[in-house]
Amino acid sequence: MRRRLALLAVATTSLVLIAFLVPLAVLVRTLAAERATAAATIWTQSVATAAALDDQKILDATVRQANGSGGIPITVFLPGHRFLGAPAARGAGVELAARGRSITVETPAGREILVAVQGGERGTMVVRAFVGTERLRQGVGWAWLVLGLIGLVLLTVGIAVTDRLARSLIQPVGQVAEVSRRLARGDLDARVDPAGPPEIREVGTALNHLAARIRELLAREREAVADLSHRLRTPVTALRLEVDGMRDRGEATRVGQAVDSVERMVDQIIREARRFDRDAVPSCDATRVVGDRVAFWSALAEDQDRPLRLTLADGPITVGVSGPELAACVDLLLENVFAHTPDGTPFTVELTARPEGGARLVIADQGPGFAHPALVDRGASGGASTGLGLDIARRTAEDANGRLHVRTPPSGGAEVILDLGPGQA
Repeated sequence: MRRRLALLAVATTSLVLIAFLVPLAVLVRTLAAERATAAATIWTQSVATAAALDDQKILDATVRQANGSGGIPITVFLPGHRFLGAPAARGAGVELAARGRSITVETPAGREILVAVQGGERGTMVVRAFVGTERLRQGVGWAWLVLGLIGLVLLTVGIAVTDRLARSLIQPVGQVAEVSRRLARGDLDARVDPAGPPEIREVGTALNHLAARIRELLAREREAVADLSHRLRTPVTALRLEVDGMRDRGEATRVGQAVDSVERMVDQIIREARRFDRDAVPSCDATRVVGDRVAFWSALAEDQDRPLRLTLADGPITVGVSGPELAACVDLLLENVFAHTPDGTPFTVELTARPEGGARLVIADQGPGFAHPALVDRGASGGASTGLGLDIARRTAEDANGRLHVRTPPSGGAEVILDLGPGQA
């Protein structure tokens, strides 16, 4: 925008300067020629007056004085092809003036001022003054140079003023754009300091109002989620009391672990809903989290005669997502395996380190596979589920600068690939 405004200023100023300076330059040249012609005419009239006296001595003296003082060659053509003063050819203009007509003749070398003097005893005389091209243009070059410098100065001033005006427009617009980017990154405290023209100030004020409204609505939503999650504590507590009253201690332990998992998830939802500080980058050890969750689900896999093959990386892998979020994501993906495949269906869990950093989690089973492999939109499902599981996994991957892939391998079944970006160690 700044460059376009500068080009616009250059174009506009150039047109104005051309419209002003070109006629002025022509006028300067015309005035210089008229000034030289007027000086030559004065000397010509002076000599013509002396010639009209019909006194040879006065005429000779006047011609010598004119040629010596004026810097303009003066010639007096006498009858009989004789002349006085500066040597000059007797051209067609002189012959025409000898008939009694005073004229001015333009020649390639300059301008001739011819004055006819009649009434003398010797016949008509012609007084000729010649103004050369250089004298006609004397001072024009310097005048044009001054005009060019004035035009250049005016153009520079115009560009400087336009650049200052452009900065006064661009800086507020840039600030609005920067605040918009900060809001998009989740910095809800970003605000615009309204500046610039009234229209841009109005845009900045509107953006501030929008940011405040977004923060207010988000706070209400998170508080509503936190309140709803907090209400779940009552049924969870009731379940725990039921577990404590179970006679089969093995069954009670297994159900108690499930209740603990639900309670941890509820606590995580409450913390996430009330967390406004997005500057802290979450991270966790994916190897430990995935290992713990697979160990939890292995008991159910054993009860349902599901062969489980677990492959974990040798060392810790730090990923850019919190431990509870990753645990909830793994639970959802494993829950899909148990919910959408019949008992006895084998499945595998593989966690490896990515070359560019982070981890890749692959969960595959030998079940019926995906009816719609690309169906990972929120609320969309190819079965009887709510369709939120894969969407939550997708958002978890994107929050960690990764991606979620689902596909049906050529051998059949379903395969979910969760790529997670690296976190801070």
